Amino acid sequence: MSKTPTLRLDRLLANLGYGSRREVQYLVDSGAVTLDGKALEDADQRIAVTRDLTARMHIDGEPLDPLPGVVLMVNKPLGVTCSHKEAGPLIYGLLPPRWRRREPAISTIGRLDKETSGLLLMTDDGGFLHRVISPRSQVTKRYHATLDRPLRGDETEIFASGSLMLESEDKPLLPVAMEVLSSTSAYVTLTEGRYHQVRRMFAAVGNHVTALHRDRMGGLSLPDDLAPGDYRILAEAEIALILNQR
Repeated sequence: MSKTPTLRLDRLLANLGYGSRREVQYLVDSGAVTLDGKALEDADQRIAVTRDLTARMHIDGEPLDPLPGVVLMVNKPLGVTCSHKEAGPLIYGLLPPRWRRREPAISTIGRLDKETSGLLLMTDDGGFLHRVISPRSQVTKRYHATLDRPLRGDETEIFASGSLMLESEDKPLLPVAMEVLSSTSAYVTLTEGRYHQVRRMFAAVGNHVTALHRDRMGGLSLPDDLAPGDYRILAEAEIALILNQR
């Protein structure tokens, strides 16, 4: 049986973004930190870091923020960026301010460009992040593409061929599945994540994507009740769906 890890209270709360150790000391001295309903008095005491700690510990009457190992599902709105290199509001601005001070930091699992909306995952678990984005995992990503012009009729075959070359590249795309929804819209499911891949695929067959929305990663779908700009913490069973997609 593995031993339950422990961490000093001030270190635990500082890592979760509640402030510096001095600021955490003030929270403790003011009686704001409670465990099982009892105020903690010593910021130096070691706390058993168990999964139920988020329900047992409260800060100013609010449940403790999620412990490290969190995975978030975000419904990314249009105009929000995942990269500091792009202009516009950052995806991190959708999270509580103190979450941006967490250690380890919360990062996006892959990216959606500024003009693409939908399902985006974020985590502070580096190992999980790399498993999801690794080409060996072949995690599928489904996009709903709205097009400027009607489909020609041969796109499904071309995308599935595994021979489509994108402009300025020397390696063909892996096969991509396409489901036609109407003359100007389709689902596209791929395992790669090349730069602006879906937009460039349709450009290669003479069309233009006017709207792009990701609604699925692996076996995890974006729920209808998660509004643009909102996020929620994924349960373990939902996290498993991302990699166990078949």
